[in-house]
Amino acid sequence: MAETPSSPNPSAQSVTTEQSPTALGQELAVEHRQAYGTAKTENLRDSGLWRILLPGFVLLCCLAVLAIPIIILALLLRNSPSFVWVWVTMLVIEVAIAAIIIRGLWKIFIPWLS
Repeated sequence: MAETPSSPNPSAQSVTTEQSPTALGQELAVEHRQAYGTAKTENLRDSGLWRILLPGFVLLCCLAVLAIPIIILALLLRNSPSFVWVWVTMLVIEVAIAAIIIRGLWKIFIPWLS
């Protein structure tokens, strides 16, 4: 038995035969458009100052991460000289943690010098 192809939906035919308003020659409503700024009017030049300030600031932060705990440990050692082994242990731990932090800051903020 041969099956006949089903006829397409009549509503689908009407959709395809209809034309858009612009195709019929009708114009759509005209909108008023105004450009407030373009790339031509913006000053996109880079002074390059950030290439000096960013490494300097990161270097100061790295020195602070290293110096502040060492100063605190030096003041603690001055008050109790009998616990030198604790001071040395804390100093080694502090320098290791500071080295990890400094390496991360340097790689994040100054990758072109790494």
